[in-house]
Amino acid sequence: MSPNTFDCIVVGSGHAASSAALSAIEAGSRRVLVVEKGPAEWVGGNGYFTAGAHRTVHGGLQDLLPIVTNVAPETAATIDMDPYTPQQFTDDLMRLSDGRSDPAMVKAVVDGSRDAVGWLAEKAYLVNGRQKFWGGKGLIAAHRRALEEAGVETWFDTPAVELVTDEGIIAGLVVERGGQRAILNSPSVVLACGGPRNALQHRRRLHSTRPLNASLIGDFSATGCHSTCWDANAPSDCGDRVLSNQFTKSGYPLGIMVNARGQRFVDEGEDFRNYTYAKFGRAILHQPGGCAFQVWDSEVVEWLRKEEYDDGVVEKVWAQSVEELADALSQKGLEDKAAFVHTIEAYNAAVRASKTENPSRTWDPAVKDGLSTVSSQPQLSVDPPKSNWALPLEKPPFLAVKVACGITFTFGGLAINPNTANVLNEKGENIRGLFATGEVVGGLFYGNYPGGSGLTAGAVFGRKAGAEAAKLAAQAA
Repeated sequence: MSPNTFDCIVVGSGHAASSAALSAIEAGSRRVLVVEKGPAEWVGGNGYFTAGAHRTVHGGLQDLLPIVTNVAPETAATIDMDPYTPQQFTDDLMRLSDGRSDPAMVKAVVDGSRDAVGWLAEKAYLVNGRQKFWGGKGLIAAHRRALEEAGVETWFDTPAVELVTDEGIIAGLVVERGGQRAILNSPSVVLACGGPRNALQHRRRLHSTRPLNASLIGDFSATGCHSTCWDANAPSDCGDRVLSNQFTKSGYPLGIMVNARGQRFVDEGEDFRNYTYAKFGRAILHQPGGCAFQVWDSEVVEWLRKEEYDDGVVEKVWAQSVEELADALSQKGLEDKAAFVHTIEAYNAAVRASKTENPSRTWDPAVKDGLSTVSSQPQLSVDPPKSNWALPLEKPPFLAVKVACGITFTFGGLAINPNTANVLNEKGENIRGLFATGEVVGGLFYGNYPGGSGLTAGAVFGRKAGAEAAKLAAQAA
């Protein structure tokens, strides 16, 4: 085989790309190449900055224990876990997209989720028989080990420039390497290189009336994006390879969020964090200055995740009173101290009134506990309400952190055949030899999404792309 001839070429080095390359090898491809435009020290794409969570259907605890093999029997005996059915997964995807997701794409992800997660656990994440990874860092490290063991080549600092076609059929890829263009021969190319680039001018062109100070973890697109509540002091134009996902600030259900004008703007207790963080991250982007403040009292501070709120991770603003906190936050961008104080006082009054009318309700962050700001006293109502986990902010010291919108990945992209991951042409026909997976794929997410489903989709369609690429390689042999 020529040095520039491959059974399959994968563009990108993230989770979806790695899944495709591993799948191609498993399905019989002998020589698989991964090309990555970035340097080796930035391997992993946006997957590196995730929490590493995968959403999957399952039959309950006993169904998952063969996958999550590091759970001791005595620990397993204390866990209650209901099944997560295909219908529930489907409903979550469709509900959070307002019914706009392509049903065929949703079905492919849901139906393939359990097998994909089991496959990943077996193929990528075992080290000496044990699963050892945490978050996106460990996820990508596990992939790199598996790719190396499988003999997959990776060329870094090698941008993909142009597809090579022969009468409409993929025949290879043109890349830049060492300052020179090279033609690589292959019957298949898998695009797994993320969404539109995050250049400032690109955002300005697409969003000329919107704030431009969102912290970019990854990409941004007019078709929608995955966002999150992100440390306002994080780098504004890229991720941080050390702290990575620790810039996430997901503790808002335990307290409240106010904007620079001292006003609440979301129902922090609308739903569990995994169903609201993308939506609320985007909401922050549209606030004055594109920022907000998360606020708690000492009653719940111990519940904040140390990975996200440790002293060495985020700048904390402490105060012994709400008024003192307002003074301190005015140095951090709070524009209206009086409104901030009024917001907390009104919120506290609404919480107390609701609790008086519903004395049996108790605070429980593990369930939707119904502790809210809603009561029969309209003069005490607050807008927006807080539907769950509403406790008064009254026990000093008080804590606040400043957050912005972190944009992780785009929701729009290429249309693919959900059964084969083939990229479709304008007529809706498969383009032979061209596949796509990961964030470059469209049709699945709109506006919001259930946490963990992005990585799952990348694995599901990556497996399909790799398997189909191997078939083409066998036919070309």
